[in-house]
Amino acid sequence: MSTQDNTKPRTKPFRVPAETGIAVVFILVMIGGFIASPNFLTVSNIMILLLNGAVIAFLCLGQSFVLLTGGIDLSCGSIVAMTCVVAALLMEKFGISWQLTIPIVLAVGALTGFVNGLIIERTGVPPFIVTFAMMGVAASIPQIITGAESIRVTQIGYSLIGQSKPLGIPFPVIALLIAVVIAVIFLRRTVTGTHIYAVGGNADAARLSGISIPRITLLVYSISGLCAACGGLIYGSRLMTGYPTAGRGDELFFSIAGAVVGGVSLFGGTGSIIGAMIGAMLIAAISNLMNVMNVSAYWQPLVIGLIILFGVTFDTLRSSRKLTLPWLKSRKTLHAAPIKNENQSTLQEGDSHAK
Repeated sequence: MSTQDNTKPRTKPFRVPAETGIAVVFILVMIGGFIASPNFLTVSNIMILLLNGAVIAFLCLGQSFVLLTGGIDLSCGSIVAMTCVVAALLMEKFGISWQLTIPIVLAVGALTGFVNGLIIERTGVPPFIVTFAMMGVAASIPQIITGAESIRVTQIGYSLIGQSKPLGIPFPVIALLIAVVIAVIFLRRTVTGTHIYAVGGNADAARLSGISIPRITLLVYSISGLCAACGGLIYGSRLMTGYPTAGRGDELFFSIAGAVVGGVSLFGGTGSIIGAMIGAMLIAAISNLMNVMNVSAYWQPLVIGLIILFGVTFDTLRSSRKLTLPWLKSRKTLHAAPIKNENQSTLQEGDSHAK
């Protein structure tokens, strides 16, 4: 018996990017902020938002690499303070030029992150404990060296990092965009980027497949330290001061919140840099909006804390498959239908042969 083949080439369904949801929320917050306060979308306030958001986004960028492997870095805020003071010390106490100071400070930040990764890998101590300890160490070093006093920087060229505006755009924002492009290409187009996702998805399977987990661990924590050093340079160059407590406010809080709200899973293996950056800017926008509306600073951690709680709860329920989204459920049904039809046709052909 000949059967007519009715199979037709299926068009690939359009997939909505995973970052669409957080992007829509960000746009709504910006519109809501403009309605609540006309001063929110002024040029001067946008510049402040971009500059403050750049520091948070750099920390969030490094934090995302660590979270993708299933780890966490609690020391990034303290590394900001340490590198901010180290930069001032190198220029004012040792007379090193600001051009040479920048790579040294970046190396100090990366080395601090490398130490985090090395301790985690060699000892097996959970990342939470190791980075929590490093947070205290990195926070104490600048205060011990300076006696908790700020160091004024006199090299004018240093201000170009945090205060210059090529083409009207703050330089930290340009540097952030370059870093984001490099990070996206690195994660999507390189073998090492794939390995980072694999380690976060299933470390045991990654190890059995030949992936060097120690190398990946050292890499992601070094990147986190490097990004924190970028934040330290931005802080120091904006204030032209080595400030011992820079970055020890809500920056750590915001870096985790931005990554989680942007879709980076705390369990590792899921998320994107673009989503994390949108999440970081969302957190910065909410914080800035509360400042523009003269909301008490005591309320801001409460709001950000609720955002983190919602994001983590959503991620946990999604990971444990206790949360089913209607559009995902319908897509699963559509994909299951052809399989069911094929099984029925196979059974009918088997019955006809039996007869």
